Amino acid sequence: MKLADIGYTKELEQYRIENNLKDFDAGRIISEHKERYIVLTEQGESEAEITGNLRYTAQSREDFPAVGDWVALSIFDHGISIIHKIFPRFSIISRQSVGQSGEIQIIAANIDHAFLVQAADRDFNINRLERYLSICYASKVNPIIVLTKTDLNQEQKVSEIMDNIARRITNVPVIPVSNTTHAGYDTLKKTFEKGKTYCLLGSSGAGKSTLLNNLSGKTIMKTDAISSSTNKGRHITSHRELIILDNGAMLIDNPGMREVGITDSTNGLETTFEKIINLSSCCKFKDCTHTTEAECSILQALERGEIDKSSYDNYLKLAKEKAFFESTLAERKKKDKNFGKMLKTYKKTARNNDF
Repeated sequence: MKLADIGYTKELEQYRIENNLKDFDAGRIISEHKERYIVLTEQGESEAEITGNLRYTAQSREDFPAVGDWVALSIFDHGISIIHKIFPRFSIISRQSVGQSGEIQIIAANIDHAFLVQAADRDFNINRLERYLSICYASKVNPIIVLTKTDLNQEQKVSEIMDNIARRITNVPVIPVSNTTHAGYDTLKKTFEKGKTYCLLGSSGAGKSTLLNNLSGKTIMKTDAISSSTNKGRHITSHRELIILDNGAMLIDNPGMREVGITDSTNGLETTFEKIINLSSCCKFKDCTHTTEAECSILQALERGEIDKSSYDNYLKLAKEKAFFESTLAERKKKDKNFGKMLKTYKKTARNNDF
């Protein structure tokens, strides 16, 4: 196997040379288990840990390796290795860390396309789709919607869901599939390209693990039945793992995520809700909140039926969530900066007292 087969590029090799990393091997992280990593190199797989210096200098979880990352490492006997450096990422899919205010959790790195997996049953939620779309656009990752479990619903119901998606989401492919009959799989497989990396995003019970097993042709991820009382899936996938498919494409599965807090700092929302954003430039007031103001172009379009009310409500919710996260992140950075200054002053005082 060559590194180019799993996505290594001339740009990555140039970075390795320019940063004096030629004495280290290059590899890609294909699995993570509580800060222990499985790295794939030309020599095969090895279990790895990060150096103490990399751990010490990390400012946040973003500075730790993630599945999909390229790293420089030293490989020792018995398949053990040490990670010294993370190569620059061309894309990062992330979310707010659950229970950690202002923290970002990387879902996967260096992703080309993301399959947004939703089941065509009671758990279908187009608001969640728009949330995932915002994450993809902010991450510079191309989204593809995959509608699973179509065999469990009548053709008319699936058609209604497809129409609902088309009314609110444009320019994004939608592929309906059945994990049981494999209907739609031929269309899905045509989206894969050798050397490109894909990931599966969706909540528990959406059929991601079954999808991965069917695409790979073997049982990689455990699956479980849907709860009859809640109609929601159990969290079976407990870690992230990069799988190389027979056609040379790479696919990353993720644990089911019901909490997907956006960390959008670029144009994710702007792209997902492009029509609403374009209208906002015509509002009378520059600081218009698009809720109660007179001569608000968005509210006027809403009254004329030109904007979907549910999409408008979802936009306001996500915009508020984005603003709150950014303010929390700014406050956290301010505290970290002040703590750093205090620590620097303490060390300086301690050195002076030694003399």
